Amino acid sequence: MKSVLLIGLGRFGKHTAMKLAELNHQVMAIDINEERVNDVLPYVTNAQIGDSTNEEFLESLGIRNFDLCIVAIGDNFQSSLETTALLQELGAKLVVARASSDVHAKFLRRNGADEVVYPERQLAKWTAIRYSSDHILDYVAIDDDNAIFEISPPKSWIGKTVGKLDIRKKYSINIMGMKRDGKLDLSITPDTRITEDETILVLGKNSDIQKCLHI
Repeated sequence: MKSVLLIGLGRFGKHTAMKLAELNHQVMAIDINEERVNDVLPYVTNAQIGDSTNEEFLESLGIRNFDLCIVAIGDNFQSSLETTALLQELGAKLVVARASSDVHAKFLRRNGADEVVYPERQLAKWTAIRYSSDHILDYVAIDDDNAIFEISPPKSWIGKTVGKLDIRKKYSINIMGMKRDGKLDLSITPDTRITEDETILVLGKNSDIQKCLHI
């Protein structure tokens, strides 16, 4: 369990608060808008109405006591920069800030953000990859070049064993597991046989997976 300070309760901030609560973290939520604060009260440990660009207000929260500070402000470029800078000055252990553009991200890093996230860009990338192929069901980026894909098996794979397919040698792709009826099986061996009623988790370079699946 971590102690999290979440600043900015728009759509991204609210969904972040809900997920953190689901994961049983302690969340202090902050926004200048009273309605937004009231909306997240069912999901957070505590919430306050306040201006995160006000140093005295932020200092009163005890910034050093939080394991993580998330700046989820998406509609005010200046406020997100000022808030990020103040968090660092007040001794925040880890600051993760939301960016809406490359320029925004650059300034956030200069102002003290340890990590920057791009919700819109990341969702756009996921959507493009997910729906550009008949085989891809889900996608998780590991870095710019590598990812884990959940795929439905191509017809040419069905009935064959992992050893027979040998996609690791042919394409440098690793089969990590099989999923059937929502249950994941990670005990994959060369004798594991591919069936049509399951999906496959594969790990590899994006370019290799695209070549393998003819995307």
